[in-house]
Amino acid sequence: MLRRMWRDGGAAMLGAVALCLCDVPKLGAMEFLGQAGVLGEWELTGNLIESGSGLRKEFSGPLKMKHVGICTQDGPEERAGEIRLQLAGPDAQVTAEMVLDGARCSYTARKTRAYEGTLSCTGRASVPLLVWLK
Repeated sequence: MLRRMWRDGGAAMLGAVALCLCDVPKLGAMEFLGQAGVLGEWELTGNLIESGSGLRKEFSGPLKMKHVGICTQDGPEERAGEIRLQLAGPDAQVTAEMVLDGARCSYTARKTRAYEGTLSCTGRASVPLLVWLK
């Protein structure tokens, strides 16, 4: 009886299940590591989850910014926020929008040894930002 069910409709059902599984988007994750400031005095870290599809890969997640410079007093200053990052091509360009302690920031970079660009935040001077994506 089971052989007959398999022969009559089981193979079609298995094919339908396989077809449905192919349409499920495959979400990825990446680690965001960065150094901001003229002397690299700020460390940025985050674990991002893929949130979009298409030619431009989009990732988003929480972001932490920690002052690691030698002039730190009373422990390192830390800021928390969110990031939304877009990748255009495998190693071509990255753009990001961030909110760090309520300040809106933007970042655009091209890849050399790392993604090298400038972090621009509302009401603050722009600073260099190196980013590695793993």
